[in-house]
Amino acid sequence: MSKAGTIYTDGAARGNPGPAAYAFVIHRPESPPIEKADFLGHATNNVAEYTALVKALEYATRLGIRRLLIHSDSELLVRQMNGQYQVKSSDLRPLFERAKQLCRAFDTVSIIHVSRDQNRRADQLCNQILDQRGGAGRPGPAKPTRRKRTALRTGGCPTREKAIDCLRAAAAAWARGNPSNPSPEMVWDQIWSVLEEEGLVRRASVD
Repeated sequence: MSKAGTIYTDGAARGNPGPAAYAFVIHRPESPPIEKADFLGHATNNVAEYTALVKALEYATRLGIRRLLIHSDSELLVRQMNGQYQVKSSDLRPLFERAKQLCRAFDTVSIIHVSRDQNRRADQLCNQILDQRGGAGRPGPAKPTRRKRTALRTGGCPTREKAIDCLRAAAAAWARGNPSNPSPEMVWDQIWSVLEEEGLVRRASVD
């Protein structure tokens, strides 16, 4: 049997944070797909995405797979795992370190970003779990209170400081004469991920 495998992972939280689930699909040559999904309770999208990766890597280890190609529709996860972004979140750091530890057990591991359409089956599995356990609704994050909106504008808000740190790091890199690393798109993605992690925005859900 081939020792190569392809994995699709997904995590979702309705409300972000809110009811969350993870899912993964493992494909191996000449074997039926393996599909797993479970409910996480209350968590953020990013925690759910990382949990899906960790669970998939653990399962692939038990299967004896040696070479892995992993697909995820989370740009934050992919860029952090590939060393393009730092992991500053205390919630994500243990999951990131566990995923890195598991990756070292394989001969090769490649993690690439794909669109949600290319990750449709794992996305469906997540939504099925959330429909069963997390409720059918898909509420967005609660609107910030007036006090929180004021803090976001004037200071005293950790989210604001994280976003400003992203901009300062990018400005420092650009000042060194490399205007394309990081690209403006990468900086925006990182700031968006900070806002998403704090529950201030969320990805649009596509069925």
